[in-house]
Amino acid sequence: MKKLLAILLTALFLLTAVSALAEEQITLQLWSIATESDSSHQAYVDAIAAFEADHPNIKIEHTPTENEAYKTKIKAAMSSGEELPDIFFTWGMGFLKDFVDAGRVVCLDDYYGAYADELPQAMATNVTYDGKMFGVPYTMSLVTLYANLDILAEVGYDDIPATYEDMMDCCDKLVAAGYIPFGVSGKELWCLSEYVEPLVIKSVGGEALKAMYNGEESWNNENVIAAIAAFQDMKNKGYFDPSADALGNDEVKNNFIAGKYAFYQNGSWNNADIGSQAQFAVKAGTFPVLNPDVTLYQMIGGPNNTLAVTETCEHKEEAIEAAFYLARFFSDADYKSGANLPCWAADPDAEVSDLVKSAADMASKADSMVLFGDNFLSADAANTYLDYIGLAWAGDITPEDYAAGLDADLH
Repeated sequence: MKKLLAILLTALFLLTAVSALAEEQITLQLWSIATESDSSHQAYVDAIAAFEADHPNIKIEHTPTENEAYKTKIKAAMSSGEELPDIFFTWGMGFLKDFVDAGRVVCLDDYYGAYADELPQAMATNVTYDGKMFGVPYTMSLVTLYANLDILAEVGYDDIPATYEDMMDCCDKLVAAGYIPFGVSGKELWCLSEYVEPLVIKSVGGEALKAMYNGEESWNNENVIAAIAAFQDMKNKGYFDPSADALGNDEVKNNFIAGKYAFYQNGSWNNADIGSQAQFAVKAGTFPVLNPDVTLYQMIGGPNNTLAVTETCEHKEEAIEAAFYLARFFSDADYKSGANLPCWAADPDAEVSDLVKSAADMASKADSMVLFGDNFLSADAANTYLDYIGLAWAGDITPEDYAAGLDADLH
């Protein structure tokens, strides 16, 4: 009997050891854009450490890739279906939809209920297709116009110009005084879109812009033409950095922080870096309207930064749990650090910067919010769309040909 008991105990010990060993071997691959220069990098580091501490049997291997290179990398992986990560960062709308349509992404409907009290369903609109949820959003962002108030004061402005005419007057005075009004990366088309899209939405209105993205209305209209004409006029008048074509976005952002430009227009994810590093009075606002029939708070942006799980994942349950855990952590951490606005319920007592408060105020006042064009559209359409913006920037196409050509190619 004692011998049998010893055998049973030994067997139980071995089973327990094998089980523990198997648990220790679970590794989840996570891909993201949170490189060391990204404002969310520290949030990723901290979130992964916290998850692994709470789940000692699971390790997360994080592979960050620079924004534009990441888009190419994830699209190629999804197209081939080979060497996919378990969890991946994605943008919503058309960007994620291509992967959903290809059957590469896990539906999260059966898991969302456990988090519904903290993650409002409205925040998942951009990752929901045919009534099914395929991603866990964690932050929302807006195209934001950052202003160096110290420079503006030197040309007689104590605030961001409230009208388009005043903005042009301000820029003319800045150029005359030897300042560069706007910083932008001319070689990163998504950065150029951060200037084109506010001009377009402030000319056509948010609902019309959505309809154009959806193919329900024509791009070939006088308001789109006026917006592109304004964009080219700003460049021709020397309002943009003459070195723009040689600069990446990180260089441009750092130039603004160093006081080289009066304005920098980009995503609200820059709040943390600009707020903590700028040595001048800075304000976050929005570009004035071109069309007086359009209201000021027609905004480009919305819930967007998202985590999703691939169908090829071997440990789906663990990966889904990790995706929700990390997304909740990112939402809180990015909000408190000033990197972005939260999709999950925020700590009402959190201390946040004035730039974050300004972004939250703009979001609360938004009459319409339209996601970034290269995320709203499918991959092929987005590439076409960005190519047209590049042609407009280079002066290789007229505003009329931009509107007519984009309409023909997207429809």
